[in-house]
Amino acid sequence: MEKPKVNRKRRKYDENFKLEVLKMVDSGRTVPEVSAAMGIGENLLYKWKADDKSKKSPNLNQQNAELEQLRKQLKQAEMERDILKKALSIFSRQT
Repeated sequence: MEKPKVNRKRRKYDENFKLEVLKMVDSGRTVPEVSAAMGIGENLLYKWKADDKSKKSPNLNQQNAELEQLRKQLKQAEMERDILKKALSIFSRQT
């Protein structure tokens, strides 16, 4: 026996709705709880969470690269400061 084909239309959700649902999950509610309350599949919610995380990742990578660059600059400045301190102490002893 063949199963009858069911023509289901895909529902489209706008970005504001997705953000509100993700806020609910971020606030501590579980994905199954939110999906049941909103009538959305759990897998779709997990996909939205992963998409949201990947959108935030490039920004996070950029911040980490900038932080690393600033640490290198700080290390260089500290080394230069130490050299100048030593030079000052050497020159002040000679007079």
